[in-house]
Amino acid sequence: MTLWVDADACPVVIREILLRAAERTGVELVLVANRPPQVPQRRNVRTIAVGGGIDSADDEIVARVEVGDLVITADIPLAHEAIEKGATVLNPRGERYTSANIRARLMMRDFLDTLRASGIQSGGPPPLSQTERRQFANHLDRYLAGIGRGQ
Repeated sequence: MTLWVDADACPVVIREILLRAAERTGVELVLVANRPPQVPQRRNVRTIAVGGGIDSADDEIVARVEVGDLVITADIPLAHEAIEKGATVLNPRGERYTSANIRARLMMRDFLDTLRASGIQSGGPPPLSQTERRQFANHLDRYLAGIGRGQ
């Protein structure tokens, strides 16, 4: 099992939670980004630097992810592709994407893209709350303990 992180937009606090979990459990943690973040050297933590293309990190994760892996991303198309390959997907706010909810998320994303393209500003997401951080950490712990797999 590998934890794949779409690291370009991963909040620092979530990356720290992931690093602690990798250290505690020994699970392999891979941060994929155009410019990977500085992380402490550990045998089970690595970074992959990809080309500067807009979806390069996403493409790299999709090419490498396997059934049973966990992908951390807020990117809906990446989440969709990872789910199709049999991975579990968790966003940094602690919400799990599933085959049951990902299509609705894709439609909402496309709708918001259309609004932005027409000049309507929808604003960005608010900062992570303490509740969202706890929710993320709780989902991650359940997954690592084997409780969240296959749900």
